[in-house]
Order: sequence, then structure tokens, then C-alpha cells
Amino acid sequence: MPRTTALRPEHVPAESKPTLDAFANNIGFTPNMMAAFAQSPIAFNSWAALLGSLSKALDVRTRDSIGLAVSEVNGCNYCLTVHSFTAEHMAKLSADDIILARKGHASDPKRDAAVQFARKVIETRGHVSDADLKAVREVGYTDANIIEIVALVAMYSLTNFFNNVFDHDKDFPAVAPAGSI
Repeated sequence: MPRTTALRPEHVPAESKPTLDAFANNIGFTPNMMAAFAQSPIAFNSWAALLGSLSKALDVRTRDSIGLAVSEVNGCNYCLTVHSFTAEHMAKLSADDIILARKGHASDPKRDAAVQFARKVIETRGHVSDADLKAVREVGYTDANIIEIVALVAMYSLTNFFNNVFDHDKDFPAVAPAGSI
């Protein structure tokens, strides 16, 4: 059962309405998480700006794979449903690649290094080893790319924590529990 009420569009704070409307127009509906998040224009608009900026980081397959890995570690079922859907329909990842990402890997060697690094960042709370940095650099990621990976981990963790706290009704098809993949 959700722990907060998703706002109906007519009750959204005026400062959140343009951002929420833009999302709804872009994806065709208003996800429960966004309707609830919109209760705080400061937090919601800040997250939306970060999301918009980071949508230019790396490539969509890598971003979605990182989102899946981070959401798996953080135990966010809401985000796992969202990222599984977008990974399949937007990033065009196969079902096997989606499962690999949830496990912290990828079939592509470069993406695999980024996903493994992202998983290390969240698992160690940023206390990665020199070997972890070396591994991600050896496949061609620059320090700027590594900063983007860390920023993606932080952004995905924000929504993971928000959704874990408020336990919104899922908007996308359920995914199998981690123990069964």
C-alpha cells in the first residue's frame, strides 16, 4: 500500500506543474512516482533537471543498465519495473541483457565495465579501489565519463530511496524477484 498520496493533476503545486506536464506529454501518462514527487517542487524540479542533463551522458543502453544494477542493489521494485520496461522498449536490450544488468553485468565489454563500476560505487558507497578505477578506464572511459557514472548512480539512488520510502503503486509490468533470476 502506498505511503503517500499521488496528487491528481489539478492539485499539483503550480511550481511542479510545468515539469509534470512535460513528463506526462512525453510518456503519455503521469507515473505515480512523479505525481507523488511533485508534492515538493524543489526536490521534483531539481531531480528533473538532473535527469535531463544526465540523459546526455553515455548511451541509453549503458544508462538503463546502470539504472537496473543500482535499483537491484537498492532493492527498489518500482524502479526495476520502470528500468526493465525502458531497457526493453527504448534501449532495445534483450531479456538476457536486462537480467545481466540487474546482476551488475552486460554482454558488451565496455558497458559491462561501466555497470560493474556503478555497482561497486553503490555497494561500497563510493569507496572504490584503484583496481576498480583502472578497470573502467582500461575500456576507454575518461574521468568525465566516470563522473557521469557516479552521477547516474546518485540520481538513480535518489529515486530508489524515494520509491522505497513511499512504496508507490507500480505503473509498469512487474518483474521477477531478484532471487529468481
